[in-house]
Amino acid sequence: MVCSAAPVLLLAMTLPLVEPPAVRAFQPGQNQARGGSGPQLDPESGAGELVLVSVYIQLDFSDEPWPVALSQPLTVPAASASSAPVTLTGLNFTTECNVTHDGRSYCACLSGYQWNASICSHRQPCQTTIKHRPCGCLVLSPTEAGYCELLPPGEEGSCLLPPAVPATLNLDSWLQMPGNTLNLTLLMNQETTDLNWFLWPTGSPSPVLLQAGTCVSLTSSRGQTVLSIVNISHRWAGEYICRFEAQGFRWELHQVVRVPLQATDVTGLPDQLSVSCATSPGFQLSCCIPSTHLGYTASWSPREGGQASVFNKPDSQCFMLAVQHCPTANTTYICELQSPGLSPLRVTVSVTIIQDGDTTCPEDSSIAAWNVTKAGHVAQALCPGDRTGMVKRPCGPDGVWGPIHSNCTDAGLLALLLRAQLLQAGQGWPEEEVSQILAQLQEQVEAVISPSDLLALVATMTVLAKVVADTGTQLNCSALEAVLKTTDKVLGMNSSSLWTLAQRQTPSVGSSLLLAVETLAHSLCPQDQPFSFVLPNVQLQSQLLEPTFPANYRVSFPTQPPLQAWIPRHSLAPLRHNRTNVSITSLVLQELDHLLPSNYGQGLGDSLYATPGLVLAISIMAGGQVFKQGEVIMDFGDTDGSPHCVFWDHDLFQGKGGWSDAGCQVQAASASPTTQCICRHLTAFSILMSGHTVPNNPTLELLSQVGLGASILALLLCLGVYRLVWRFVVQNKVAYLRHSALLNMVLCLLAANACFLGAPLLPAGPRSPLCLAAAFLCHFLYLATFFWMLAQALMLAHQLLFVFHQLSKLRVLSLMVLLGYLCPMGLAGITLGLYLPRGQYLSEGACWLDKKGGALYTFVGPVLAIVGVNGLVLTMAVLKLLRPSLSEGPQVEKRQALLGVIKALLILTPIFGLTWGLGLATLLEEVSIVPHYLFTVLNASQGVFILLFGCLMDKKVQEALRKRFCCSQPPRSTISLATNETYISEHSKGRSKDAR
Repeated sequence: MVCSAAPVLLLAMTLPLVEPPAVRAFQPGQNQARGGSGPQLDPESGAGELVLVSVYIQLDFSDEPWPVALSQPLTVPAASASSAPVTLTGLNFTTECNVTHDGRSYCACLSGYQWNASICSHRQPCQTTIKHRPCGCLVLSPTEAGYCELLPPGEEGSCLLPPAVPATLNLDSWLQMPGNTLNLTLLMNQETTDLNWFLWPTGSPSPVLLQAGTCVSLTSSRGQTVLSIVNISHRWAGEYICRFEAQGFRWELHQVVRVPLQATDVTGLPDQLSVSCATSPGFQLSCCIPSTHLGYTASWSPREGGQASVFNKPDSQCFMLAVQHCPTANTTYICELQSPGLSPLRVTVSVTIIQDGDTTCPEDSSIAAWNVTKAGHVAQALCPGDRTGMVKRPCGPDGVWGPIHSNCTDAGLLALLLRAQLLQAGQGWPEEEVSQILAQLQEQVEAVISPSDLLALVATMTVLAKVVADTGTQLNCSALEAVLKTTDKVLGMNSSSLWTLAQRQTPSVGSSLLLAVETLAHSLCPQDQPFSFVLPNVQLQSQLLEPTFPANYRVSFPTQPPLQAWIPRHSLAPLRHNRTNVSITSLVLQELDHLLPSNYGQGLGDSLYATPGLVLAISIMAGGQVFKQGEVIMDFGDTDGSPHCVFWDHDLFQGKGGWSDAGCQVQAASASPTTQCICRHLTAFSILMSGHTVPNNPTLELLSQVGLGASILALLLCLGVYRLVWRFVVQNKVAYLRHSALLNMVLCLLAANACFLGAPLLPAGPRSPLCLAAAFLCHFLYLATFFWMLAQALMLAHQLLFVFHQLSKLRVLSLMVLLGYLCPMGLAGITLGLYLPRGQYLSEGACWLDKKGGALYTFVGPVLAIVGVNGLVLTMAVLKLLRPSLSEGPQVEKRQALLGVIKALLILTPIFGLTWGLGLATLLEEVSIVPHYLFTVLNASQGVFILLFGCLMDKKVQEALRKRFCCSQPPRSTISLATNETYISEHSKGRSKDAR
């Protein structure tokens, strides 16, 4: 090394001892210089083996040029007999230092020597570092001095061999196919520390740190460490570096990996073209690839009449073909890319020649220059300026230009998106790069002029939010300000143009923005709190609470109307036990609620709601973890219409997001006519205003629970009665079939009510197997109940219509079992298989069928159909009772017949489930709450009605009970409809005889 100013040379002498004394432990210091020496020898020690020692001497040539003799091998004088009992056998250079005018020294190690790792970690490296030489050159201040140390030799006792590297880096192949998994294995024979992996990508000015990400994984075991990268592409090609410390030195091992391009990496511009030879005798084609070290060459065919050329860009390479003479017929041009040892890549461009008489679209200059294009073809043009993509315009069959379709995106925004995606995959250091990307994104937001730009910006923020959440990265004030300023400008964009078009392409873009801003907002590092920031569309307040925080946390925002929120102390009490600081972040986003899709979860229906123009997001961080459970009370001010307290659930509608009211309720403010919301979880909140409300109040819930409990007790009592009187009431075929159907209906309804009453105790959610099982069982059991009701109705209809036609007892019972159990099981199973894979089976917050996806209608539809059929059968029975008596019988018989009709209605209505017809009113009614109360009271108490009218009012049941408990014969009654089928048929036949 030739130094231009004040060269300094450090020498190392190796002295094998003839009769070596013991050497005291010596660690080269970082300040040895100007005449410093190596270890001191003890002349009184005994003889032994030859030992290698080093003595370091500094030579200073401040006023003279570099001596030429020092660049030649140094000769060692022969030892004389009178010399000391040591022999000088070698003299080696260790360090060359260049002292600048300001007194700093740039000291580079010579071959076989290196700076100690402890010195290297505290000194600035030279700007022109020696590749593959970690700690090869350091910058020392005027008051510092030092020297490079001898690396461990390759063979013990020899300083002439290359250094022995304490590890090896293995790679199965330097050429990795796209989509494969790359594995780099470091095998260590010494203890290593501070191990890091780097990738020096193709065309990059510096290496990039590799960390665990979506593509990168690091696994370690005894003696080895493996770097794995899944689904590699050309963006993972380059030089891989493994840097670690061992034996007091820093080491680097290298492996070069090349990844071929795929066909999708090659772009043909344009991919189709129609040319009028009369107006455009020549045209130009190109195929472009990303920059790579594999050395691709291109060849065009056919090439006649064209001239090929290459055009290099900073990050890509384009192979051009300038066709100077228009072909006479339609031609397909092929661009074939070849690299030695690899399969060729091909891209085709179809060129259509416009002939005389063809229908064409004329030249046009709207947005881009459109040449004459044949009808039925699509004209293409490159995006103008520094925008990436294509502009396309179809030419209609009638020769009229169609609408322009553009996917042009700002190149700067795409570069930031790619950088964020690589950071998420594992390339880079999130602690530094997230803040850098956010700062550049704030500057780049001015370039958003198209829907593609807006989608790229939101996608970048989404990826960065995922990186922050996955790695636990904390943002400083400047980075969070960049997020808020970017969000404010995005929300202030013209929603009628950019946002509307962007939502057509990606309906969930507003939900993605909300989730990204929420995640980034609560990632502020505690040292920068409290923090407050106000912009027209974004307001944020973040506060750090000590472990002994005050009674309630309160926050207010100067919105219109003013917005207030507070968290009761009892909700924060669980966090006090951790004795850690609690960070609470409150964020208000104006206009974002209008940009969210109109998706409403279970309980909100399909109506359109108005929103107040803001979204409030509250989050709590404790010990680096997000605390989602807690009660928050929000005051949204005076609102119009009927408010619904809601939050944005990002998991609804297959991840697209939607409004949900689970865990939230409206509470009237005590001192003002404002709307207060109480929610028992933390997320993004708002309110929905509509002209009607869906009944959901504690009174209905209490009535439902009490009614179901009473029904369960009544049905158990009914089973007990049947246990006592069964052999007395089934003495004929008709009675046996009727009571068998009623008994099965009681069993199904009892199990269904018990399942439905216990379902709220189970953990709700689409991933809860218990909740899923409860919903399936409720669906099946309630359907089975109604199908047994249908079986009874059909049996009664047969008795009414075919009085003298008797059916086989076994056949009828078999048909009823198939109808009562097989049909509902099939419906329930089909519903489960159809809607569960779509995520539309379970409703939000309840173990029951989802209405939004349509699963609920697989229950409602069959129930209403059965109720309709049973209603017709009941009408037939009533007419059968009324017809012979009211027209011809005396007044007494009229009263008896009317009494029989009333009894028939009381008996058959609960048995046939006709009260469930009110469910149709609850589905259609949007104003009155009366149908909901009627439906709840009548159907929750159905078991009580079945006990009273279907069991205890039965004539044979009453007689059997009297026989069992009273042991006396009951008097005969003149009118009885307890056994409905038998009585109706006998009653009608008797009345007919009297009429004759």
